[in-house]
Amino acid sequence: MLLVEKLVVKYGGITALSSVSIHVGEGETVLLVGSNGAGKSSLINAVIGLVPISTGRILFGGKDIGSAPCASRARLGIGYSPEGRQVFPSLTVTENIISGTVGLSRAKADENIAWIMDTFPLLKERSEQPANQLSGGEQQIVALARAVSTLPKLLLLDEPFLGLAPVWIGRVSDAIRQLQRRGTTILMTEQMARPALKLCSRAYVMRSGEIRRSGTIAEIRDEALAEEYL
Repeated sequence: MLLVEKLVVKYGGITALSSVSIHVGEGETVLLVGSNGAGKSSLINAVIGLVPISTGRILFGGKDIGSAPCASRARLGIGYSPEGRQVFPSLTVTENIISGTVGLSRAKADENIAWIMDTFPLLKERSEQPANQLSGGEQQIVALARAVSTLPKLLLLDEPFLGLAPVWIGRVSDAIRQLQRRGTTILMTEQMARPALKLCSRAYVMRSGEIRRSGTIAEIRDEALAEEYL
């Protein structure tokens, strides 16, 4: 579904990604693991179109999207949940989720939101509550729901466990499993490798803007866990 080939991303004179290549098959959940500054978020941001690429290709469903704007990538079926949640604090839970359905017909948006509310009961319970009154874990569920409000083919999750207490890591993990059961393809970045490894089938270990190792979870578990403490 997603193929990244020899991708280079630069910020001024600094190279954030150096000839990075990854692939994510339909229905897979793939992890990018590494310490802060490894290049994980730069890769996610390049895929969604938030940062320009210097060289290389990004193919989604066989189509080169490397020069497409963010909105076009979203319409093709890519959803994105950013690092740090970034919910709209003054909007209610329902309004936050609705904000992600821009471009959908009213009927389709209502259908998607009904599925989300049924799948994640917490959102129904908190539907009229402003997002800034929620805990960090609750806000992460809202951010996930907003990212999947279009029911995307590919979901990009940037550090979904960042700053969460263990109980909320478990609940967010359960929410991700619900999306997996629906068949959503997921590319996830995470520094906290331990909970993320339980959700993924394959992983790429990143360091200094490069892929240092890749393989099944069994093959790279020890190295991925080592990265958690670097």
